[in-house]
Amino acid sequence: MTKGLLIACLMALAAACSAQAAVRVLVGPTPIVKGDARAAGDITVVNEKLAFALAVQSPVPYGVARGALIDLAPVTDGTIGRDRVVFADFIPNNWSAWPNTYQHVDIVEKGPERVQIRTTRDWGKATVVTVYVLEANSDHVEIRTTLRNGGDVALPNLLSGLTLWPNSGFMFGVPGLQGVPEGKADAPLAHRVVAYDEDWAIALHADYFDHIGDGSKDLYALTTVAPGQSVSFEGWLQVRPSGDLAPVVRAEIERGHLAAGSVHGVVLGRDAKPIAQPVVVVEKQGKPYAWVVGHGGRYEIELPEGEYSLYATAKNTSQSRKLALHVRRGSNRADFRDLGAPGRVEFAVTNARDGKPLDARIVIVEGQKPFVEFLGRQTFFTELEAQGRAVVPIAPGHYVFSVSSGGGFLGPSRQVAVDIAPGGVDRPHVELTRLFDPPAAGWYAADLHHHADQAEAVTPPADLARSQLAAGLDLLFVSDHDSTVNHQALQLIADRRGVPFIPGVELSPSWGHFNAYPLTLGQRLAIDTSVASIGDILQEARRQGAIVVQVNHPFIPYGYFTSVAGGVAPGGFNPGFDLMEINQSAPDDDDKVAHALWDFWNAGKPYYLSAGTDTHDVWNFKSGEVRVLVHVDGQITAKSFAEGLKAGHAYVTHGPLIVPSILFGDRLKVKTGEALALGFDLESVDGLKSLELIGAGVIAANRILEGAPQRMHVDFPLTAPRAAWYALVVEDVRGKRAYTNPIWIDAAGTDTPRITPAATP
Repeated sequence: MTKGLLIACLMALAAACSAQAAVRVLVGPTPIVKGDARAAGDITVVNEKLAFALAVQSPVPYGVARGALIDLAPVTDGTIGRDRVVFADFIPNNWSAWPNTYQHVDIVEKGPERVQIRTTRDWGKATVVTVYVLEANSDHVEIRTTLRNGGDVALPNLLSGLTLWPNSGFMFGVPGLQGVPEGKADAPLAHRVVAYDEDWAIALHADYFDHIGDGSKDLYALTTVAPGQSVSFEGWLQVRPSGDLAPVVRAEIERGHLAAGSVHGVVLGRDAKPIAQPVVVVEKQGKPYAWVVGHGGRYEIELPEGEYSLYATAKNTSQSRKLALHVRRGSNRADFRDLGAPGRVEFAVTNARDGKPLDARIVIVEGQKPFVEFLGRQTFFTELEAQGRAVVPIAPGHYVFSVSSGGGFLGPSRQVAVDIAPGGVDRPHVELTRLFDPPAAGWYAADLHHHADQAEAVTPPADLARSQLAAGLDLLFVSDHDSTVNHQALQLIADRRGVPFIPGVELSPSWGHFNAYPLTLGQRLAIDTSVASIGDILQEARRQGAIVVQVNHPFIPYGYFTSVAGGVAPGGFNPGFDLMEINQSAPDDDDKVAHALWDFWNAGKPYYLSAGTDTHDVWNFKSGEVRVLVHVDGQITAKSFAEGLKAGHAYVTHGPLIVPSILFGDRLKVKTGEALALGFDLESVDGLKSLELIGAGVIAANRILEGAPQRMHVDFPLTAPRAAWYALVVEDVRGKRAYTNPIWIDAAGTDTPRITPAATP
């Protein structure tokens, strides 16, 4: 080969390598797998480590303003992976930039060494400018946001900052703050949050935050912005192609110029063989700090100097003993040689009364609970096809499981102790007693706010069904954010199990969320909820076939009633909804919802109760913890259930069960001054504590119950007013309440009211 040809070849090779390492901008539908930036004007930025996409024209979930980062994925060997986020955006005050009138997205630098994208939007009289920077050969996107107050009054006590909302996998919250869902971030062990699974990890690094929200998905600084003042926020989204957090810690060390040392060693089983893919968990101050994924029985992680404890584990193996380690600069060694091989538990769950299999939820109460969640679950469900059976791969050791079927509502849960030897199997047969049977009296239960695996929800349809059936619910229900994609799958599951399915959708603009159901199968969303008015929302719900529209969590910061009161709901108050929700995720608002409905009833307006858990993850949250029970005459279907809801033949409960002598929602016609009695059969697994009979919005009668009875009948003798209504509030010994719809009292006639069958005492 001549010298000239050799030089030409080397130059061509260098050019090819440079092109491969370049960062580039793509305009149009994103190449990110399952990405949501699908419009012609959307922007995707790609280098050899990661890809992210901004919604220039595509709608953003939850009505977030356009210009947000809505797709983010690792790139491995030149292949762009699957989108792993719903969005990662700047939040000006604990919610999206609403009200908002414009968004601009500008490409400032196009590469090949560096790409810079600037987004500009308004938020009231403030301006929000966010700059995204990605360099060639970098595994992180730099994000800088400036919030400028262009008004003439201060913006006080804002919770502002960057967010990371994944669409799958698990969350490792801010180290040191695990178990703190929101509030002040006191003494975090690191300034990061990580979304992860076995084959990917995304870390949001943010040094500025002093508060967290939504289980560390939101990293906020409590800020007051004076007129004309600007406040800046800086963070980094680091993207990795595995669930190994060693590179995340290394990035912190490099950014903070921290003194650090390398920790390494071997991880062996009790048989002295190397563990193929060990995970070493690092704790600091007794709390989880990070972990490293090893290979071939070896691991290595760089840690800042200091005191730690470490233990080794792997998928469904036991955990090693913990080792205390003072990490110094240089090399530090810690070996682990005592991991036990996986075992399994094969559960059979049956009804103690008739021996029939029961759908059940099974939770580890005592025993090894994997902190790194891709190593093993802590919550399990019986199978859909093999009803009442669950095969649980698990680490060896002593366990206590809580097994429930309709637990807390239909009967008590039961604790079962199990000992698993390395490689061993146990086959417990668990008999559960169901004390109560509401369907026998025509009452059917559903959780009317429940997500599957769209947006930030992580529950596949089959697991949603397993969880709802294990909760003792009589109908399956789904309401994904602005999506109907799971309807067909759940309808097939419901048909196989012989239970009704209610297809729903959660219409999700920034200023309020609304569940619409039951929908006609095969419908797709035909509006952009980010720019829709309340009129558009209601019209779309009816177009899709909805019999009822419920206002979800109406009093949270972005609830519809809050937005109406603040004057930021497009279209203001529209009376076209049917139901108001009591929501498990907003328990402090139960009484607000009840009192708002009492005011409506006093005005003669028949809006009625609904309820749902807002569950997104059935392994960490319970389906059906709050539920609606509806009385249906004859066959129970999605349609008959919804019609019963709309007619008010329902109540909402966190525990107690109720059968009224006169059906809720019915109108009792009597003569003014005539004596009458309202009777109720009451049931509670945990025992009843107190009752309040509400008449026309005030307490008409109350009773404190002695002995915490599980069953009782109560009558309230009354003298009929000219026109009024009565509703019941029941509380059990755990403080769990039930709220009923009204029984209307009308002195205009003497028609015979509908009488429902009483429960067997």
